[in-house]
Amino acid sequence: MGSRGRQPERKKANAAVIGGVVAVVVLGAGVSAYALFSGDSDSSTAADDKPHIKTGPVTPAEVRTAADRFLTAWAAGDTAKAAAATDDATTATAALTSYRKDAHLSGVKLTPGKRAGAKMPFAVSATVTYEGKSKPFAYGSELTVVRRVKDGKPLVGWQASVVHPDLKDGDRLVTGAAGDPPIKATDRDGNELTAAKYPSLGTVIDGLREKYGKKAGGTAGIELRVVHKDSGKKSEHTPDKTLVTLAEGTPGTLRTTISPTSQAAAEREVAKREKAAVVTIKPSTGEILAVANSRPEGFNTALQGSLAPGSTMKIVTSSMLLEKKLAGVDKKHPCPKYVTYGGWKFQNDDKFEIKDGTFRASFARSCNTAFISQAKKLDDGDLTKQAQEVFGLGRDNWSIGVPSFDGAVPVQSQAQMAASLIGQGGVRMNPLNMASVVATAETGEFKQPYLVSPDVDHRTLATASRKLSPSTVSALRDLLHYTAVAGTAVEPMSGLGTDMGAKTGSAEVDGQKKPNGWFTAWRGDLASAAVVQQGGHGGDSAGPVVRQMLLAGD
Repeated sequence: MGSRGRQPERKKANAAVIGGVVAVVVLGAGVSAYALFSGDSDSSTAADDKPHIKTGPVTPAEVRTAADRFLTAWAAGDTAKAAAATDDATTATAALTSYRKDAHLSGVKLTPGKRAGAKMPFAVSATVTYEGKSKPFAYGSELTVVRRVKDGKPLVGWQASVVHPDLKDGDRLVTGAAGDPPIKATDRDGNELTAAKYPSLGTVIDGLREKYGKKAGGTAGIELRVVHKDSGKKSEHTPDKTLVTLAEGTPGTLRTTISPTSQAAAEREVAKREKAAVVTIKPSTGEILAVANSRPEGFNTALQGSLAPGSTMKIVTSSMLLEKKLAGVDKKHPCPKYVTYGGWKFQNDDKFEIKDGTFRASFARSCNTAFISQAKKLDDGDLTKQAQEVFGLGRDNWSIGVPSFDGAVPVQSQAQMAASLIGQGGVRMNPLNMASVVATAETGEFKQPYLVSPDVDHRTLATASRKLSPSTVSALRDLLHYTAVAGTAVEPMSGLGTDMGAKTGSAEVDGQKKPNGWFTAWRGDLASAAVVQQGGHGGDSAGPVVRQMLLAGD
């Protein structure tokens, strides 16, 4: 041995021709590798040594395999393996861990359905158990298989809705003592309000329970429920949704201001339309008599919607112009075909004009240019100030008893400020807001709408810092009444007597072929507003809804 060195032995390279391709296998040092060279290539490159990454849509076989891998691991309680079968293992791990730990679900069985493209529906059956009480829990969900970009591997595209269709990002399933005791919400006459009888009130009742469950004197039950992520914004808050009740709580009774007659009429009207929402209130008190949405299980547009109100906003703008002496009911007022302001060219519907007309005529025909023409005489914050100080809008301080959006009239400049005068730009409202606007115009004083009397919890209702002057109230009532008997609101308001007035509105929305239709009106001690999204002209779409509300009475 000594100091004599020994040269390492060279390994032989064995080559074989396979179907026109030369396969070279090199063995040595415990490592094996292979390279394939096309028969028509003279040499290889570094790119030839990189593994092939599959692209394109996932195949049916890949969908089935990826779905089976995920569902099998989930059902077996192997959270790590199930999460690894998704494209977001971290988020999936947290969600699947919470599924068993927070929701207390066990005995999970997952049955795949019939594949549809990259989607795989599946049925879930499990048992929810808490403090010795248990119940079966079954539902359907769906997953989508995607291809991971970095390596082409088919994986389950992670979404919270995979766990349960009611879940969105940040939501959880939780089993335990219900956060709030159940309530027996009643109408103003003491009759119980239920979602079965009044579908639109389902989310409202949930909201009432959340706010008043403990105050109404009930005791909490045990439930499996969807706990929604806290957005931090009152207007966007969604009450928890109960999925399974393991033990009933004892309800407390809570009386609301809902009128059974008015609510029944509201439910009938929105049920006839695809995207309608309506609110009716009592101007003298602010009591909310009816709330309804075409999609009762969806977003509460009637109370929480945030939509451009179109020409119904001209009620607020008119009150400002009247107070500033920039308009008078019988005074001549310009209504040209076009007005340019801030670089934007504004026009009227069908490009009409009123020559030598009065402000009354412009309001009744909803002349846009009659309002835009006054923008040059206004400060940027004038409309915002009027909306807040007189109509109580945009302060985010309404306390109606459930979550609500209280309108938005931001300070804007140039063309956007001009657009806000006719309910476009950054102005946002919902039927609750616009019912309140027409009620304030009728009475001259803002009364914050409410669904639960402040006497129940001694809360303070929002107020406006000033009232409209008697002369301005008289002028607004004149304008609204004339619109109802000789303007754009004639048909819906026909035959409703003399103590009434109305305003139509159509709000353009980017991406929509037809504008949102708005209508707000008062009759006696009733005020109502409705919106029909993509409904077209407000008098044709939302007008009939409000008409029936005014006919129904309180």
